Amino acid sequence: MRAMSIPLTETPLTGAALIKDQVRRLPDSPGVYRMIGENDEVLYVGKARSLKKRVLQYAQGRFHTQRIALMVDLTRSMEFVTTRTETDALLLEINLIKQMKPRFNVLLRDDKSFPEIVIRREHAAPQLRKHRGAHTIKGDYFGPFASAGAVNRTLNTLQKAFLLRSCSDSVYESRTRPCMLHQIKRCAAPCTGLISLEDYGKLVDESEAFLRGKSRAVMTRMSEQMQAASDDMEFELAARLRDRIRALASVAQEQQINPESTEEADVFALFAEGGQACVQVFFFRAGQNWGNRAYFPRVDKSDEDLDVMSAFLGQFYDDKPIPKLILTSVEPSERELLAEAFAMKAGRKVEILKPQKGEKRQLVEHALTNAREALGRKMAESSAQTKLLIGVAEAFGLEAPPERIEVYDNSHIMGTNAVGGMIVAGPDGFQKSQYRKFNIKGTDLTPGDDFGMMKEVLRRRFGRLVKEEEEGEADVVRPDLVLIDGGMGQVGVVMEIMADLGVDDIPVVGVAKGPDRDAGLERFFIPGKPYFMLEPKSPVLYYLQRLRDEAHRFAIGTHRVRRAADMKKNPLDEIDGVGPGRKRALLHAFGSARGVSRASVDDLAKVEGVNLALAQRIFDFFRKA
Repeated sequence: MRAMSIPLTETPLTGAALIKDQVRRLPDSPGVYRMIGENDEVLYVGKARSLKKRVLQYAQGRFHTQRIALMVDLTRSMEFVTTRTETDALLLEINLIKQMKPRFNVLLRDDKSFPEIVIRREHAAPQLRKHRGAHTIKGDYFGPFASAGAVNRTLNTLQKAFLLRSCSDSVYESRTRPCMLHQIKRCAAPCTGLISLEDYGKLVDESEAFLRGKSRAVMTRMSEQMQAASDDMEFELAARLRDRIRALASVAQEQQINPESTEEADVFALFAEGGQACVQVFFFRAGQNWGNRAYFPRVDKSDEDLDVMSAFLGQFYDDKPIPKLILTSVEPSERELLAEAFAMKAGRKVEILKPQKGEKRQLVEHALTNAREALGRKMAESSAQTKLLIGVAEAFGLEAPPERIEVYDNSHIMGTNAVGGMIVAGPDGFQKSQYRKFNIKGTDLTPGDDFGMMKEVLRRRFGRLVKEEEEGEADVVRPDLVLIDGGMGQVGVVMEIMADLGVDDIPVVGVAKGPDRDAGLERFFIPGKPYFMLEPKSPVLYYLQRLRDEAHRFAIGTHRVRRAADMKKNPLDEIDGVGPGRKRALLHAFGSARGVSRASVDDLAKVEGVNLALAQRIFDFFRKA
């Protein structure tokens, strides 16, 4: 692909005139174009089989909607990239949309990765575990699952049915007797030799077969083994097999829909109303329903359903595994091109189908019902949320209902592992992708200095905002309201910081718990005004309590993660020259860091990879004053 720079004429042109001027120099070849507005804001990203013909349509001024006319009118410059094929242009367009989030494109929001199950094959006793992200671990991957809950339920079932280990390699190597999971019949305990690696391997193969859709064959084989054990009067073994069969049967009972003729497919159903849309996604793997999730993409009421579906599918599969079959309630506008692009990424044929009858049609209709109901709930919640934000504006004397509320809280224990948390809320509820944590770095802070911690957090947050604004970042968003946990003292500290940074025009409100920290008696502090309270049963008060509690929950959770990480630190990590490989060898040789600390220099030097000098360094490390 090749980027093109179109020189501007002497007199700056805008809108349709600018586009018409640039069309004359465009090639009749595939590519991607970007329409750019004031302050380098990317307004729209599009692709074309012919850049010249596609962009010419904008220059001619024949627009289907007022929205497109507005987009053209706001255009101040354009950028172009030519590609080898239209498929390449489509893939580039998808990538740029996800990166730049243009104002006039259909945009997939809340695009989180999906959890999977992996059977790790890089160990003699393979481990069963949950996984997110790139497939960097050697093993067999199964997914996606719609939620962590769906994965956890399936993992619990698999542990009961196949007794596979879930412990880490270091825990496995250090075991001298079976753990609690073995006692409750959820692990075969290969770590202590209670099952041979050969027999354990058979359990691994059975679990893989089950996850690949061969559940009936696995259950039939278990039933035969149970009957044989019963005939041989090995009733304890028969009872264990019976429990394993029940665990597998529970998977089928928990699923609402288990298609008989659809082995692997993703199902997408779109329902749009009132300028809002919901896409419900169901995942079917191994003939089982592995859950569903509702998405609410950013759309305009003028967008056609087939265009929304096309844009959604492209962005959805930008970083996710693509199944052999994709079923949709609306045929996407570029079905063949999407199928070709997906096949290129997956390395095999991918079919996109709008089913007309049969079981596949029933799957789509079921997803469509869920999409309709989810959008109805979303619109009802949005209406209630709008009323609450109007109430917040009235309570705090804001000029308009806030679009972005930032709430701050700190968490620590006697000053240790101190962290600050920022949550964000607005018309769409909590915006968890915008949450931020701040590890307190100040070395001159007195342990437990809440004022000092708040100053550091706010200085870092708004110092960065000011820097981004000065650099002309297009996606910088100022909060319309800042809530902090505390009274007038904390508010005064925050206002000092914001005045220093030149952002003291942002409204700040302190929320302090009432006497005896009773909920409902909160006092609110605004600079230059006496504190006040809201009606105890006011919906706005309940909403503000929820914001404060969410900030507190996030800060405490972040603190606990940091504290747990510190507690898990191994002293060996602090010794120069002891990397992951030598650390593993030392732990295998002596069982634990305590065992290493008690070893002599000669014994340490016998470990693979540890020479005499390093052995002496390790020995001295554990005996330093």
